[in-house]
Amino acid sequence: MLNSLIAKSLPFIPKTIVRTVASRYIAGESLQNAIATVQQLDSIGACATIDVLGEFVISKERSIHERDASLEVIQAIHTHGLPAYLSVKLTSLGLDIDQEFAYENVKLLVTKANACGLFVRMDMENSPYTTQTLDFYRRLRKEGFTNIGVVLQAYMKRSESDILSLLEYDPDIRLCKGIYNESAEIAFKDPSEIRENYKKLLRILLRNGKKTGIATHDENLIIDAENYIQQHSIHSDRYEFQMLLGVREERRNQLISSGHAMRIYVPFGSDWYGYSVRRLKENPKFAGYIFKAMFVKG
Repeated sequence: MLNSLIAKSLPFIPKTIVRTVASRYIAGESLQNAIATVQQLDSIGACATIDVLGEFVISKERSIHERDASLEVIQAIHTHGLPAYLSVKLTSLGLDIDQEFAYENVKLLVTKANACGLFVRMDMENSPYTTQTLDFYRRLRKEGFTNIGVVLQAYMKRSESDILSLLEYDPDIRLCKGIYNESAEIAFKDPSEIRENYKKLLRILLRNGKKTGIATHDENLIIDAENYIQQHSIHSDRYEFQMLLGVREERRNQLISSGHAMRIYVPFGSDWYGYSVRRLKENPKFAGYIFKAMFVKG
């Protein structure tokens, strides 16, 4: 209860304290920090996806800045031979400003990545952007790009129909539970319902042979996925487990040791606060560390 109370109080806690605790989730502020983090993950057998922090951009100038930062990530992955790809939020590329402007920005990233033999994942944001994100995906695929993937969220009631509508594209989908606060009209709210829907969606993807990112830290879901993969002899090139930087590192290492592919979400950049607060609210246990940071020296 104390941890949950702290999580709700995060907006009133000094940013310096939040940053101290949240640093476990963030590679750092610079691209070099992200490169070093990916190289360290590579040394333990994990690959990565790199995200330049920033979303809900409201000016074209800022969107171009975010786009160019993502272009630098693609170039760095290529130059250093990193086992990684780019993740990008469409609102950072101007989706709230002009849809066609945002599409041209993401297309430029996908084109650059394609030339380097690399992949781009469009992150899924909250519900106002779901349809637009999937429309962008379909449009890019129709233009011939195969190095593009999307994310679907198990708490969204529409996700099953979205998966079924995408099967014709042989999609690469990251499946997560979802963290945005959505209404009960469009999203499952009960944790058990979300888990059951996650399992259902995962089976649809794996049964259809689609490349699937099993993105969860939920032990119930991890065990279920391991069992299903073993029981149905799912080939290792059809799935990978995915986790956030700094979360459940011991379990992450166990999955790697068991022979499962593991990809870690590596965010970096100066716009770290909003991302960190969402992570801490999602996991109140880590919010409890803030309490210790406030009152315990060191």
